Amino acid sequence: MTGSLAAEDRARLAGGRLTIDLDALSQNWKFLDRHSGQAECAAAVKGNGYGIGLEQAVSTLVDAGCRTFFVALPEEGIRARQIAPAADIYVLNGLIGGIGEDLLAHRLRPVLGCDEEVAEWRNLAGRLQRPLAAAIHVDTGMNRLGMREAEADALVDDPAGLAGVDVRLIISHLACGSDPNHPLNAAQKAAFQRVRTRFSDVPGSLANSAGIFLGADYHHDMVRPGISLYGGAALDSHLSENPMRPVVRVEARILQLRTVAAGEGVGYGSAETARRVSRVAIVAAGYADGYHRRAGSSDESRGAHGVWGQMPVPIIGRVSMDLIAFDVTDCPAPGPQRGDWITLIGADPSPGSVAAHAQTIDYELLTGLGSRYHRRFVSATSTPAQD
Repeated sequence: MTGSLAAEDRARLAGGRLTIDLDALSQNWKFLDRHSGQAECAAAVKGNGYGIGLEQAVSTLVDAGCRTFFVALPEEGIRARQIAPAADIYVLNGLIGGIGEDLLAHRLRPVLGCDEEVAEWRNLAGRLQRPLAAAIHVDTGMNRLGMREAEADALVDDPAGLAGVDVRLIISHLACGSDPNHPLNAAQKAAFQRVRTRFSDVPGSLANSAGIFLGADYHHDMVRPGISLYGGAALDSHLSENPMRPVVRVEARILQLRTVAAGEGVGYGSAETARRVSRVAIVAAGYADGYHRRAGSSDESRGAHGVWGQMPVPIIGRVSMDLIAFDVTDCPAPGPQRGDWITLIGADPSPGSVAAHAQTIDYELLTGLGSRYHRRFVSATSTPAQD
């Protein structure tokens, strides 16, 4: 959709619509805040607010009571700062070389994860002759970003190591938190507790969404949920029911209904053959809209499903760039009609359910939602607002 189109025209012309329930986002944060005990509940809004829109996410979460935000990149932090002038905003990807003054201009705090980043931030503090706020990231077992435990010890032991660095937070990140029984969780917890003893009186943060559900020993002073805020499942689905409210509903418009004879194939490659005379609805969405091709169906394996009304309807055949076929044969008369909507993602099917069929995770599904949907932000206190 182009920016010159009025909202009603975008809605009328779009093949799919994406409804974002801001009340559900607010309630999810409040639920996680209650389950975090004495720890502050922050929020990760990276990845464009996990696909829903960073500005809308930050605004809603500020109203809910959130005061600390985590982004991946400085550009995201700048956008968040415009919405939340009083918030603490941390840049998880650290200090890109040479951008320190840009971060200061927008009051962003880098999460420093290596000696080079610490040295650059320390030198900038020296030039400006004032302490500069930052977080320190210590890797406790993920082997991604962050300094090793021994490097953190050396930094503390060096009298000049943190000169000018106003350390506001020590963080680490759980690698296997979605599986409460994984032994690495306990190992990371113990390592983080050791690190914290070296940074006396500095608040600590280990728990992401999954970490909140692992118990109070993982909460420390701050938790920083991400996927759970947006309705995704923090723990592996076979281990626990997801208590979060769905935030996103994705629907696609039925373009055409057709009858497919038994034995005829549907879609590219004739990947799935109709086993009976079938009524098939073709909808205006596909992998160009972020609905993964792997979620399609074939004669060898069943794919994801959609929902028409309250009726689950299975995908039949491959997902293509702009179109998906659903078998609506079993829908009660008069059945789906041209122009009706089929839900692709929502309470049912959940993001996790569709992601499982696509051999991925709900994080990837949500952050990859396409730009062709007509977006609607809804809440009980306002009329639907369009993007």
